[in-house]
Amino acid sequence: MIHFDRVAKHYRLKDGRRHVVFRELTLTLPAKTNIGVLGRNGAGKSTLMNLLAGIERPTSGQIRMEGLISPPLGLKGGILATLSARENAKFLCRIRGDDEALMARRLRYIQETAELGGHFDMPVRTCSQGMRARLMFAINMAFSYDYYLIDELTAVGDEKFRRKVNAMFEAKREEAGIILVSHNLETLRGFCKAGLYVVGGGCQYYDDINDAIQAYSRDSA
Repeated sequence: MIHFDRVAKHYRLKDGRRHVVFRELTLTLPAKTNIGVLGRNGAGKSTLMNLLAGIERPTSGQIRMEGLISPPLGLKGGILATLSARENAKFLCRIRGDDEALMARRLRYIQETAELGGHFDMPVRTCSQGMRARLMFAINMAFSYDYYLIDELTAVGDEKFRRKVNAMFEAKREEAGIILVSHNLETLRGFCKAGLYVVGGGCQYYDDINDAIQAYSRDSA
């Protein structure tokens, strides 16, 4: 379970004004539930993900979490472009405290899942955007979390990759929840049970993803 208790988030602009993203947000997200996050550009979806991941802190209020939350899985951040995919994976394994045997097993899993071929031992900067997305996906799937944060990842890659994503998320369904940001409404319908509509400095939670999509579509018309 994730609970937002009167969470506010704003940024100070260069001219001294404040840009307010969230105001007094009080919200509870259930465990082991796939939740689709939708909203217009600039509504605060990425800020929400960064708050959940601990990358940013609320300006005021508290976020209380039960369980482990993954880094945001997507196209931004999380890996060092000057290192190879293998070196990035090793670094994260060491942070998690893996011994040599467990690290070797994780590396094999990551290499097989990412399907980078020879690029697995080349600097990540030589990889395409899609290859980086596959690497981030493989690294995060190699570890167990209670919540997986995903930012538009499923829009990247060929049909084979998307089938792999579907199968792995299905396998995680009984043990973890997925919080997915996407502009693709059909992707949200396919992956998610519930919905979170980010709008007007707050979030509206819906038990049914179709109700969230309907609210978003009505406001966007």
